[in-house]
Amino acid sequence: MSAVLVLDRVTKRHGDGRTVVDALVNISLSVKPGELVAVMGPSGSGKSTLLSLSGGLDTPSEGRVTIGDIDLGSRSISQLAAMRRRSVGFVFQDFNLVPGLSAIENVSLPMELDRVSLKSARSQAADALELVGLSDLAKRFPEELSGGEQQRVAIARAVVGERQLLLADEPTGALDTVTGENVMRLLRRSCDERKVATIIVTHNPTHAAWADRIVFLRDGHIVDQTAPTGPDVLLAERC
Repeated sequence: MSAVLVLDRVTKRHGDGRTVVDALVNISLSVKPGELVAVMGPSGSGKSTLLSLSGGLDTPSEGRVTIGDIDLGSRSISQLAAMRRRSVGFVFQDFNLVPGLSAIENVSLPMELDRVSLKSARSQAADALELVGLSDLAKRFPEELSGGEQQRVAIARAVVGERQLLLADEPTGALDTVTGENVMRLLRRSCDERKVATIIVTHNPTHAAWADRIVFLRDGHIVDQTAPTGPDVLLAERC
């Protein structure tokens, strides 16, 4: 099975001369369809940089990043923006929903920007909201939703359509324990049922236990990769 995302010997430097800082150093990582990878490490270890490079929001100083058969380094800014709308979903801790749009409008927005017909975009958005259990709240605005509901809308927006890759930066950090576990359950379901390749940055070992693989970063280096060992109840729920 071909990988959805490949980082091939990627290095990212900031600054120059005496002020140069290596955010990532010689990183090689691949994520297959349906695989959930958790990235852990202390602050400043390069986790957010890894996500930015993986989604084409930033470019490596050395090495290559590919999504499917697309070499991100060979694409223009406008081509990268189009690729992200079609193939990559982002989930952030602060949700990033548009306040003036309803839940279903927020979810359908990337497709509408990509000139998908309104009827098709809204139909696919409705399916995505059903996936996250929010069909009955489709017409609610973000301010009318709880934090957990807003995050579920953000997940629906991230997986809507034909998205191949989902990148989540601390998506449960602002949520209570129960809601955070529900969000992880949804991300796991997206991997298992829709075969979306997913990378999640988290500091929470319990949430990392939902992953197929945990990658540990320190000072810009991958220092370890391992299968998670978590509570029996989490393992049972994934079986």
